[in-house]
Amino acid sequence: MNAPVTTMIQPDHTLSQLRARLEPHTALPLALTYAGRTIQPGYHVTEIKAAYFSALDCGGKPDQWSETVLQVEDLPAREGQDPMSVGKFLSILARVEQALSMEPSSRVTIEISRPGEAMQVFDIARVEAGRESVMLQLAIRPAICKPRHRASQPEASCCNPTTQSASCCA
Repeated sequence: MNAPVTTMIQPDHTLSQLRARLEPHTALPLALTYAGRTIQPGYHVTEIKAAYFSALDCGGKPDQWSETVLQVEDLPAREGQDPMSVGKFLSILARVEQALSMEPSSRVTIEISRPGEAMQVFDIARVEAGRESVMLQLAIRPAICKPRHRASQPEASCCNPTTQSASCCA
């Protein structure tokens, strides 16, 4: 059984889902891929934020959600430094959870950059647990128009003939 096990995570995955996928692999190194590159082995989790948002979309519909935002600096390894293990990553999360009120159902967001570069925002597209490492494959998070997105979902469309709303379909 040499093939990696791949678990797909929807863009709105939660902190508890990520933790559950990582916990069986605490001894393995944790790597991330983003924007066509693999993170350097000296990367550093600079900050973890428990964020709570209240928003009004362009269609006038209010929304609320929570996010766990992991800010990561992509750095080369120092001499003798091993890549971060899944266990160390999980212990960082646990320490933050002791200090902050973090929602297990919060969406996970990863902000990442190399020194001197603009920070980018990512979702986790895949978690791959292989024999020698665990890889978080990140996908860029695009801006979306929520009313247009809702309208493209047939069963939940606010713009269907029976529920059409001027504020939604503007």
